[in-house]
Amino acid sequence: MIPTGFEYERPDSVAAAVSLLERAGDGARPLAGGHSLLPMMKLRLAAPDLLVDLSGIADLRGIRDAEDHVAVGAMTTHAEVAASDLLAAACPVVAEAAAGIGDMQVRNRGTIGGALAHADAHADMPAVLLALGGSVIAEGPSGSRQIAADDLFLDHMTTALSADEILTEVRVPKLRSAAYVKFTNRAQDWATVGAAAAVAGGRARIALTGVASHAIRAAAAEQAFDGSNLAQAAARAADGLAPPSDTTASGEFRAHLATVMVERALRAAIDR
Repeated sequence: MIPTGFEYERPDSVAAAVSLLERAGDGARPLAGGHSLLPMMKLRLAAPDLLVDLSGIADLRGIRDAEDHVAVGAMTTHAEVAASDLLAAACPVVAEAAAGIGDMQVRNRGTIGGALAHADAHADMPAVLLALGGSVIAEGPSGSRQIAADDLFLDHMTTALSADEILTEVRVPKLRSAAYVKFTNRAQDWATVGAAAAVAGGRARIALTGVASHAIRAAAAEQAFDGSNLAQAAARAADGLAPPSDTTASGEFRAHLATVMVERALRAAIDR
């Protein structure tokens, strides 16, 4: 299908992009890699009046050491994240998860910030950021603010970002004992269910994708984990959840997958 008509701007600074979004209001959408938004526009599931292309803003790309965390520019591609020596050493789960996203074309065009801002219920990076206890920086007309991953994801494709804000940076703690695993029908597919686990001090943060309207913490499994009881904690992974059924998998199968994926993620995190 053909999308509805829209205007297009390609600013060269964050300030200029924010100004465009502020003036256009709810009718504008920022454009990152475009692998999610453009197909939605072709199906007319999204019909923005204005696309604000962020690809011309050099400040939004790059990966740097920021003492207690690694800062990743929002327009850094999945391929660049996957190839980062800094992330491989300081927080390898982020690089590993990026390497498993989609196919080569998606990884070369898709961006870490776009994936988090889009907040698809089956995306990998939201669960990884949740498990790590990371955060993002958002820039808007009133300045910048930091949003914890726990507060970022609100519903299906809905985040705490305002319509006139741009996600500019992703911050992940330096932690090696973390892992992400997922079940897919084909290698390039969205995760049917994915689980991320980060273990430190005998405690774990565990997040799931594919079992709710957005990436979510597996609170019961976290509370049950005592540092070594992987199977017992994982058995609680789906407690309190009502995973959806669709043509890919039933809700019951997704609940079962959650327990399997959480046990695998915990084991991989501990074995690092």
